[in-house]
Amino acid sequence: MSFMLQKLNNIRSLRAMSREFSTEVLEEMLEKFRIVTEERRNEEAAQRENQAEKLEKINTWLEMMQADGISPMELLNEAMPDQSSGKKRAARPAKYHFTDVTGEKKTWTGQGRTPKPIAKALAEGKTLDDFLI
Repeated sequence: MSFMLQKLNNIRSLRAMSREFSTEVLEEMLEKFRIVTEERRNEEAAQRENQAEKLEKINTWLEMMQADGISPMELLNEAMPDQSSGKKRAARPAKYHFTDVTGEKKTWTGQGRTPKPIAKALAEGKTLDDFLI
């Protein structure tokens, strides 16, 4: 909560702050608070009403589907077929080989970030052809 909201939410702080204002200014602030509060109540009521309408429509559609012998799961399965059955592309074959800092022989497909040993060698003047398998 912000500092100002903490002050407004604490009765003692509010009393202390109110000493700085005249009664007319406090009345004006109170009226503005009432307006803002009423607007907020109206917004929340509209949101609740919209949510109730939406829920009513959903229930109506569910009843119509059930009357026709359609389950919601059938509808979902028809609308969104299983994505896991898609073909996965084959792994790319390695094009380059190199020895890492630990002395282990490794390969690289040529895609993605360049391995550090190859990048270092390229910076020193070697070419990728020097690492071809």
